[in-house]
Amino acid sequence: MPASNSIKKHDNRTMDMENRKIRVAITHGDTNGIGYEVIFKTFADPAMLELCTPIIYGSPKVAAYHRNALGIPANFTIISSAEEAHNGKLNLLTTFDEEVKVELGLPSKEAGKAALKALDRTMDDYKKGLFDVLVTAPINKNNIQGDGFDFCGHTEYLEDRVGEGQKSLMILLNDMMRVALVTTHLPIKDVAQAITAERIIEKATIFNESLKRDLRISNPRIAILSLNPHAGDDGLLGTEEQEIIIPAIKELTANGVCAFGPYAADGFFGHGGYCSFDGVLAMYHDQGLAPFKSLDRGEGVNFTAGLPLVRTSPDHGTAYEIAGKNMADESSFRHAVYLAIDVFRHRVEYDEPLAQPLEKLYHEKRDDSEKTRFNIPKAKPKDNQEQ
Repeated sequence: MPASNSIKKHDNRTMDMENRKIRVAITHGDTNGIGYEVIFKTFADPAMLELCTPIIYGSPKVAAYHRNALGIPANFTIISSAEEAHNGKLNLLTTFDEEVKVELGLPSKEAGKAALKALDRTMDDYKKGLFDVLVTAPINKNNIQGDGFDFCGHTEYLEDRVGEGQKSLMILLNDMMRVALVTTHLPIKDVAQAITAERIIEKATIFNESLKRDLRISNPRIAILSLNPHAGDDGLLGTEEQEIIIPAIKELTANGVCAFGPYAADGFFGHGGYCSFDGVLAMYHDQGLAPFKSLDRGEGVNFTAGLPLVRTSPDHGTAYEIAGKNMADESSFRHAVYLAIDVFRHRVEYDEPLAQPLEKLYHEKRDDSEKTRFNIPKAKPKDNQEQ
């Protein structure tokens, strides 16, 4: 997304940052999972309420049920609009009043509908500028399917609802690595056909911009993984590397992106190759996320890059097997809140100098396109002058 456009989009969210804390919208996710548990545990720390103003989009009745089932002394303030959010409080915005049957640890369509109601309300409030960033608790991708949601997950839903034509990119990150995906929620049998040079270039370009603007890495180095084992072994195990991935890397390099590869995923992760790069672009979901989660220490975050809205989530699912047992670790969710706040601030810092760029010093019209010249060419010496 061009910085100039994002500045206009976020003017109403950033102009009074000095007068109030960053507002963090939080969807409660699947009501039979661990969403409320990790939310309550995260904001049990008073320091979190000093850092931001949280607004849970959910149900007071469901929240109270979880609080009682878990035995967690969580206090929340019920509000009917995000405009009523109180600083220093855990705010709970009532997104629906209907009774919801909570069956901890069991998937249900009712839980999916409750998750969607909260998510839809955040979309409306975001467009009104009522919060700054979004952190989503886990959903069950099957249960939430229905009227209003026919997507593979949060990432695709958000791209459709608030993307404004921008393409999204899923990035999993922690303090060790940042892994982005060319394809996300696709069956393995469909992956090879979905890998094109255009798609690799598109995703790597978004990744490069996000590393610079959202994470403040000045000159990112991006590793591109291969699709086939052993990077295709010069065509013996597949030709996608030679015909698609390598040409894409060459074009990215020509476009100013520091892209390298393709690297075979097993050796790359097994021998710590990721330590030499600022980001890793994997071809498909499990190629990047399996090693990421194996190496992660429970603090990984899922970040949706490329969109005007800053959205993060924990890198785990609904965890039905421990729902209601007070066993969930909130570390990933807490880091999702940290990252959302950091990215929001980074964008403001990155965009601010671009809001009032230096005036162009010299303009030249050529081929109906304007080119900027910062140094006026010196006049050539006449033929009769000494050389």
